[in-house]
Amino acid sequence: MSHYKSNRRDIEFNLFEFLRRDEVLGHGAYEEMDVESARALLDEMERLSEHDLADAMIDSDRNPPVFDPATHSVTMPESFKKAQHAYMDSEMWRVDVPAELGGTPAPASLRWALNEMLLGANPAVHIFAAGPGFANMLFHNGTEDQKRLAQLMVDKRWGATMCLTEPDAGSDVGAGRTRAVQQEDGTWHLTGVKRFITSAEHDMTDNIVHFVLARPAGAGAGTKGLSLFIVNKFDVDLDTGELGERNGAFVTNVEHKMGLKASTTCELTFGDSIPAVGTLLGDVHDGIAQMFLIIENARMMVGTKAIATLSTGYLNALEYAKERIQGPDLTRATDKTAPRVTILKHPEVRRSLMMQKAYVEGMRALVLYTASIQDGLHAAALDGREPDSIAERLNDLLLPLVKGVGSERSYALLADALQIFGGSGYLQEYPLEQYIRDAKIDTLYEGTTAIQGMDFFFRKIVRDQGQALTELNSQIEKFAGTDPTGPLGAERALLGHALADVQAIVGTMVSAITDAMGEPEQMYRVGQNTTRLLMATGDLVIGWLLLRQAEVALFALEGNPPARDAAFYRGKVAAARFYATQVLPTLHAQRVIAEGVDNSLMSVGEDEF
Repeated sequence: MSHYKSNRRDIEFNLFEFLRRDEVLGHGAYEEMDVESARALLDEMERLSEHDLADAMIDSDRNPPVFDPATHSVTMPESFKKAQHAYMDSEMWRVDVPAELGGTPAPASLRWALNEMLLGANPAVHIFAAGPGFANMLFHNGTEDQKRLAQLMVDKRWGATMCLTEPDAGSDVGAGRTRAVQQEDGTWHLTGVKRFITSAEHDMTDNIVHFVLARPAGAGAGTKGLSLFIVNKFDVDLDTGELGERNGAFVTNVEHKMGLKASTTCELTFGDSIPAVGTLLGDVHDGIAQMFLIIENARMMVGTKAIATLSTGYLNALEYAKERIQGPDLTRATDKTAPRVTILKHPEVRRSLMMQKAYVEGMRALVLYTASIQDGLHAAALDGREPDSIAERLNDLLLPLVKGVGSERSYALLADALQIFGGSGYLQEYPLEQYIRDAKIDTLYEGTTAIQGMDFFFRKIVRDQGQALTELNSQIEKFAGTDPTGPLGAERALLGHALADVQAIVGTMVSAITDAMGEPEQMYRVGQNTTRLLMATGDLVIGWLLLRQAEVALFALEGNPPARDAAFYRGKVAAARFYATQVLPTLHAQRVIAEGVDNSLMSVGEDEF
């Protein structure tokens, strides 16, 4: 049986009952993608994930890709190649491709719902299939020649990479030293080394297109001096699509990793033995802004991957807890003749599982709620309308929560899911040990959690002058204050208190910035609270979304649904109430800690650590 377990019921609840995507599908920019078509895609992705893709995730962990340094080549496991080809042959990836390139336009909410199942079953398949998504970006931002290259990337299913990180410049992108020199024919020659480059080499496609940040000769220091270049693995005849000579971009190492072993993480060297010839993206020097178009999509992917892994981890643990018999009921603990019960009867196991369920469902709601905002932005772009400014800001605000909070909470709770199995969970017989290894990267790549916290506060709140945060808070406040004597009245009150606590943390940090104008060291107080604020805001938003879903579920229960649906809706209400009472009150402690932060930590000597 497949290790992967999808939660199709909750995915559809989010799409069609909570977020009402049935009002978007089949209309306007998505006229050809109606609800029936969307459900057919969900059917196919669920089948693919559970049957064609999942088993290869386990096998390719045990038998990872093999790198040959003499030929700079990678041989992928046969099981993984079979899974990758099954996904590409299904053409499900066309939902990420614009109609102009032969794609099937679909709202972001549906795309990320589909991607959740793919990422839960075998995340490396999605990662290797990034070429069409990169082609989308190239088509909309490139020159006419680059638009032709984008079409070839789709038609020939070529791979693609994002090349930011360098050995001596990890998160400090502006310190990158890869250099680009323009040639007389208008092309550029790149020299330098990039590290941690995902999918830079494999044997599942004929060509790989690298999107490379480099500093043109004579450009200034820092991120503003960087430009984005397109560098092919092989020269390409844009008229015929035929591949020519090998270009000077060679993989010189493949990392040996803790997890996600099927995904090749490479060192990529440019211009060492032969020139690495590239073209300037869009023929404009706007590298960081262009690269962030890719990074933002990558952060949605990472958050979705993390949550998808926790979801299947929770469902595996739940299944085990329903079957594993161990010990008597706690009320008869001293009775030696008491019958043994399944561990799902034990209070601590129930508490752990309900915490996992609440976070899984709340973070799935966070991903798809964020994607629903993107639906409107994408539809406006397709229709040639101006995007809604507040929606753009709100999307920007939520992305660090999707990536940072999603990855951190998922990784921590996967350990709780493994704990349900006891010692058996530590064995490779069950998938949890691999889930944990594969999920740790989610807190690290595409910006570590600390970077997400800094971005969230300094860019998405301070630089935005709090506009998006104010809009989000007003929505939460309105919900919290509605129907105080109703069935969710107590939980709404807890949400209101949690909102006040998070607002107080923001206030404390803004005050520290003001103090830093006269005493720069006060910025250290801000730095100690950025991750705390990120996580607290994420917990607040998750609580808000869970309670909104509980409201929908309570309404559905009034219609006397079939027994299976009734149990699902009652579970939604139970998870929201549990979260409101067990998680939201902890935000007050975070507020107290944040308000008490001083700079004593910064005065501790290095030899005292």
